[in-house]
Amino acid sequence: MIKILFVCHGNICRSPMAEFILKDMTQKRGIAHEFEIASAATSTEEIWNGVGNPVYPPARQKLAEHGISCEGKRARQVTREDFAYYDYVIGMDTQNMRNMTRVCPEEYQYKISLMLDYTNRPGSVSDPWYSGDFEATWVDVNEGCRGLLKYLGF
Repeated sequence: MIKILFVCHGNICRSPMAEFILKDMTQKRGIAHEFEIASAATSTEEIWNGVGNPVYPPARQKLAEHGISCEGKRARQVTREDFAYYDYVIGMDTQNMRNMTRVCPEEYQYKISLMLDYTNRPGSVSDPWYSGDFEATWVDVNEGCRGLLKYLGF
């Protein structure tokens, strides 16, 4: 089983979009049983009294437009243990990468990568929290998920 954790700043937009888009892709290809897919945040900004906020409504809406549900998903913060557990810990932008590198034990640094590194246009996934452009994020994440599956041999 391949275990993948997507990570962004708050775990309410980009990383849950990646989580549920990849889950949808693997389900449609009949390979979902080959994967464990989750998402987390580098910050605690979307976690209050130990309870994470749900996926941001415009992100939920963008997923729903494509028939994808993220029902029940709540923000959570990445932990040191996640780096030992997951095979791939994939950040959405360079700031996420810096924050993950600070938390990640040295022996697991090789597991960290950027989402768009799996595409022909490496860089950061568009951040809809600031841009308001959830379509651009959808395009980036879709391309990244397709590239990741190709990289993994699917």
